[in-house]
Amino acid sequence: MTDDFPEMPDFDPKLTKKAVRRGVLRTAAIVLAVLALLAVAVTGGSHLVQTRGDREQRMAAVLGTAFKMYSPAYRVSLGTCCQTTPTSMFMEVTAAPLRPVGAEWPVGANRYTIEQNLFGRVGHLPLGSTANTRLSQSLYDVGTSLARKDAVRKVLARLPGDLTALAVVEFAEPLPEAELKAFITTHNTCVERVSYERRPGSLSITWGSDFWSDGLSPDQARKMMEMDGCHGGLPEFRAWVGQLRDHDEANLRSFTLSLDRLRKAAGDGLAYAYVDQLSSVEKLRKVLEDPRVRTIRLADVAFNLDKP
Repeated sequence: MTDDFPEMPDFDPKLTKKAVRRGVLRTAAIVLAVLALLAVAVTGGSHLVQTRGDREQRMAAVLGTAFKMYSPAYRVSLGTCCQTTPTSMFMEVTAAPLRPVGAEWPVGANRYTIEQNLFGRVGHLPLGSTANTRLSQSLYDVGTSLARKDAVRKVLARLPGDLTALAVVEFAEPLPEAELKAFITTHNTCVERVSYERRPGSLSITWGSDFWSDGLSPDQARKMMEMDGCHGGLPEFRAWVGQLRDHDEANLRSFTLSLDRLRKAAGDGLAYAYVDQLSSVEKLRKVLEDPRVRTIRLADVAFNLDKP
């Protein structure tokens, strides 16, 4: 009986090496393709999980606005929300220190990132207590015994009256909304920020009339600025606090805020101090003599180059 099997070829080391190399390359290509598909699936799945429902809108509305309250000495602008990584969602913000109107502004603003992880918890935050500007310190000093009226009077007397100033005006007793508006009308001024809480040596709850414009439609924002742009924005502050949820508490604490404090401040609506970046030194001298004013803390001055 004859053997039907063909003869085995002679062993060729070169051909064997080529075959092994092809096998290794083919296996590596398959593994890389699988890993790439897994990476796409994980990234895409993570993006869908992190952006489900209204998480993007709430990140901008809650964390973006809370960051403005966390840095009241800065003009903060929110970027487009939001971008994701496999483990987090983040948005960029720009911030520039407030200056007196007419002052030379810094060249561009600094960029910062607000990031929350897969569980919705915010990470390390810039600025806040580390934002050591004169305005930040002036806001921290609200309620302290520093800057007595007689000392401030002497400082203002030494300065040219036509200098535009950046100052924190503190009230002897907190003013309700109607009385704050009456005060603003009396002195023909405009408040940039309002402190609705007194916490000596700490960051108090401070609200700006432009803080909640990111949560409003363009038409609503325009009407808000026309009607209330100089009065502290208490209705918008109350609207923002009203849409907060109990599970926001953990993140709010990262911004040195709490739901209890926010709800109390919004409910009381009492103005303890305000930031003025528009008044001249001469006007501040008159404001200082108002019996409703406890003191004024001067943070910055600048010549108004547009004034003839």
